[in-house]
Amino acid sequence: MKNLIIILVALFPALVWGQIDRSIRPTAGPAPTINIKNSEVFKTSNGITVILSENHSIPKVSFDLVMDSDPILEKEKAGLANIAGEMIKSGTSNRDKDKLDNEIDYIGASLSADQNSIFLSCLSKYTDKGLELMTDILFNANFPQSEFDRIVKQYESGLKAQKSNPGQMANSAKSKANFDNSHPYSEIMTEESLKNISLEDVNSYFKTVFTPKGSYLVVVGDINLEQTKELVEKYFVSWDGPAAYVNNTLKAKPANGGQVYFVNKPGAVQSVVSITYPIDVIPGSKDEIGMSVLNNLLGGSGFGSRLMQNLREDKAYTYGCYSGFNIDENGSTFSAGGNFRNDVTDSAITQILYEIGRMSKEAATDEELELIKSSMAGSFARSLERPQTIARFALKVTKYNLDKDYYTNYLKNLAAVNKDDLLLLAKKYLSAENVNIIVVGNESIINNLKPFDSNGKIEKLDAFGAKVVEIVAADITADKLIEKYILSVTESSSMKSAKKKLKKIKSYTKISELSAEQIPFPLQMTDVWITPNKEGNKMEAQGMTFNKSYFDGTSGGSSSMQGGKVKLSDDEIAKKSKSKGLFPELNYSTSGMIYSLKGIETIDGNPMYKLEYSDGESSNIDYFDKTTFLKMQTISTKKQGDEVVSTEMTFSDYRDTEGIMMPYSVSLAIGPMILVGTVKEIKINEKVNLDSFK
Repeated sequence: MKNLIIILVALFPALVWGQIDRSIRPTAGPAPTINIKNSEVFKTSNGITVILSENHSIPKVSFDLVMDSDPILEKEKAGLANIAGEMIKSGTSNRDKDKLDNEIDYIGASLSADQNSIFLSCLSKYTDKGLELMTDILFNANFPQSEFDRIVKQYESGLKAQKSNPGQMANSAKSKANFDNSHPYSEIMTEESLKNISLEDVNSYFKTVFTPKGSYLVVVGDINLEQTKELVEKYFVSWDGPAAYVNNTLKAKPANGGQVYFVNKPGAVQSVVSITYPIDVIPGSKDEIGMSVLNNLLGGSGFGSRLMQNLREDKAYTYGCYSGFNIDENGSTFSAGGNFRNDVTDSAITQILYEIGRMSKEAATDEELELIKSSMAGSFARSLERPQTIARFALKVTKYNLDKDYYTNYLKNLAAVNKDDLLLLAKKYLSAENVNIIVVGNESIINNLKPFDSNGKIEKLDAFGAKVVEIVAADITADKLIEKYILSVTESSSMKSAKKKLKKIKSYTKISELSAEQIPFPLQMTDVWITPNKEGNKMEAQGMTFNKSYFDGTSGGSSSMQGGKVKLSDDEIAKKSKSKGLFPELNYSTSGMIYSLKGIETIDGNPMYKLEYSDGESSNIDYFDKTTFLKMQTISTKKQGDEVVSTEMTFSDYRDTEGIMMPYSVSLAIGPMILVGTVKEIKINEKVNLDSFK
């Protein structure tokens, strides 16, 4: 009998399956009930709202202290909040950074901070010690000058990287397009604003933003209400401070028609496109669940979304095209876009706008809607396994005054979203007419973008979202600019004396130290030059030579750890043979270089002469300071196989070196990598041997 039961149980699914009509879509069952225990909420005498979510499954507890201050308008000190957030954990009056880090590590805790919060996670048995460290930071952060200098230096490197990062350029442009200048979200850190930030500003920011009044302390984990109240009383109730900062300038900049914002990325072979605009919605809105479904249908759910099906699967314009609603209490936005080849940038914009417009005209199919809701329900259920999810829910319910059963009923409300709801939401929140169209790419495509601009005037922005001052005609010729450059670097009053001084230089050796975030150790770069046109370069670190190159006047080549040795081609030798002198600009008119002065362009607020030149293989742009005539930047683009490689070098800190002005600070951007260099030594007319470069 037992064996018969086993056989029947095994056969039952097959017997039933044979009787199912698979052409009929099964009816969805009722949405399951989610049992989320309501959090305990109480308020302290000094203004902190404490939210407790007990979870005794593992012996851990976390404390997330979140400020309620509005973002501050930083104006000429844009980036202050970022610097302050980085510095909060830099040490206290009781512990320097190393001691603080060691004590955190000793108890296996995680303690982090940003511009408006401090977070602690530790084993419940170390709760007291963890809170002692957390509140030491909160009450006694001392912001040492050495840490401030270190963090500023990191940001300096990051800002140089931003100039060659199209994704970051697009984000800066989006912030400027969507928000008025009076809104903090429109503020972008620049090299100039970074220089304006002082350690005193950081202290002032911390005292203004970090205050108990209006703040939230979210406690999650292996702890009960009585213990929580005791710990809050012990560690937080003595905290005092002003009222939470209120900013009344938090206004978005509504899109009116189509406005194209273009950011030039010389040498780019593809464009970053973002179609974006502000929307009027706040966290906890009754539309929020439906908007998530709407976005997943349009471009938020991977390969099955309409944008992906159109622009990737059908048109093959891109590897990915996505959309998203960013719902924020201080300013919400919608964005859709991706990366597209230059030749299809305008077509991609047309198709994105088409799909946005179609959302309010063509209802979702039953299959689309059920697939999206099923995926969202699964993600929601999985998220409940993480204690921090419950904490986030509790904070949102309390902060935005949501119904206490908002998340308990989430699946039921999700299941209730229908096709008509989505059409109404699309009409309310999606627009294909009133949009900001951000494009970061090559100038060659700009004319193709004009049909999308309602006013017929594309607004050009720089890497940090500032309006580009249109290039103006130069007041000198290209040859005169080169002459003034040579006079400036040789500190001469005439070309005759400049050439005489240069003629005395027979060799030149420069040793620089380079660093990059991606490389854990400094690199040493050595450049040498021997009159009239011999040269060598090598990059070394920790006893290894990563790459080196040379030209001895008649032959040359390069070698690297990865690629082996490569000889210079006949064409490359011919070009190098023509490029003579420590400053090859002197020979442009006779070396076959094609060059022209394009005008005066404003870069980071400084007027620069823009000199374009090409040797037939690479295209280059040099920028010279209009006042000093010193070279400040070089952008080079060169095709390697099917790819175009772009490098950017910036020069600063010019110093007199045996009568020649040389830059002692150089940064090199190659794709996402930024190498920041400091010249350690320059030797002139010392013996140089090229053998070590071969």
